[in-house]
Amino acid sequence: MAEVKDFTKYLKKLQKKNNDDRDDNPFEALNRDYDWDEDPDIAESGEYDGYPTKGPTYQERIRKHRIAVAIRTVVVIAATALIVAGVYVSWRDKHFTESNITSSVKIADASGAKAINLAGYVLTYSKDGASCIDSSGQQLWNQTYQMQNPTIHTCKDVVAIGDYNGHNIYVANTGGALGEIDTNLPIRDFCVASQGVVAAVLDDKNVTWIYLFDPSGKELASFKTTMQDSGYPVDISISPSGELVCVSYLKADSGKLKTSVAFFNFGDVGQNLADNYASGYDYPDVVVPYVQFMNDSKIFAVADDRLMFFSGKEVPTSQTESLTGDEEIKSVFYSDNYVGVVFVNNTDEGAYRLQIYGETGNLDTTIYFDTEYVDVLFDNGQIIVYGEDEYILYDMKGTEKFRGTFDRAVKVMVPTNVRSKFLLVTERSLDTLELK
Repeated sequence: MAEVKDFTKYLKKLQKKNNDDRDDNPFEALNRDYDWDEDPDIAESGEYDGYPTKGPTYQERIRKHRIAVAIRTVVVIAATALIVAGVYVSWRDKHFTESNITSSVKIADASGAKAINLAGYVLTYSKDGASCIDSSGQQLWNQTYQMQNPTIHTCKDVVAIGDYNGHNIYVANTGGALGEIDTNLPIRDFCVASQGVVAAVLDDKNVTWIYLFDPSGKELASFKTTMQDSGYPVDISISPSGELVCVSYLKADSGKLKTSVAFFNFGDVGQNLADNYASGYDYPDVVVPYVQFMNDSKIFAVADDRLMFFSGKEVPTSQTESLTGDEEIKSVFYSDNYVGVVFVNNTDEGAYRLQIYGETGNLDTTIYFDTEYVDVLFDNGQIIVYGEDEYILYDMKGTEKFRGTFDRAVKVMVPTNVRSKFLLVTERSLDTLELK
């Protein structure tokens, strides 16, 4: 608080001056001449609340200042949001006009190997082993094995490598090996979750087992199936969390085929369910050879005449169905949020028709193209269709943004964090492609 005696001395002096001059009210002169901003302690002390003033009080000034600051803040936020929205729309709708190979590094001759995209890295594999390399071509790890026909399944940055009729499954991520699983029984099918949990279909004469293993090979759970009871497991998928397993069973029922899509919960909820069975749906006269988790709560299945979508993190329920009739489905692709189905089209519109569905099963986009494709990617709000010799970029509405050709045959096209930059895996090099 300011010294009251100094203020009083000032007040008396001011009063004497005003008596000699024109002003008979010392308090009016005080309000006019005294700089309250330089002495806020006096204004806040309450000692002189009763003094009449001509202008706003200190508290009113503070209130008006705060209102002004709030208004300016809102205006700045709104302007920033508009600028960001404008930049995003421009970025999203940008069309490219040219492409260049900005760098190229040699890699080991992969003429006898296959390659896939593993969370932005490149995984090459063959009958003799697998290795993972980064964008600079540096090998991160190498795993040797002997397999007749190695099969790869991935989830985010985790990969599981096994062989039909084999006994071993190797689990790794981009950082290195996570473990090896010895199933003891012949492998018929398997899949992997994001932390390395593997669900495997194993053959045991008249009984087919489904086991869950951790990456080191420890058995986590198991249940058996028979043709008489549930049917034969045609396909299997595990959720990224490793808690849900979806199985498509094919069974003969009264001389007719029937498929059952069943969900098993191995999380906390599943502990209270008989045999961990959460839910299931029957499809008479239908074959369902493919089931797949998009994320922890969205699942889709492909039948010979329809697509089925399911939803639920604990107990999945049927969501929607989209009939495909007798049309030939050539390929199925998916991401966390989209499912792409390529049909043989053979019309003037294009040799192929790509139908893109959202996670709820709604048909979002239809694209016609003629490219003899290797893969279809959903990445960074873009759809990339590419083959060994050419590629096409679309936005999510199906508008073509760029079409280009490769200088040499490309095995894998890998998106990067930059939507205009891609890694190209060829037989002997790893190239960086940039669009402008």
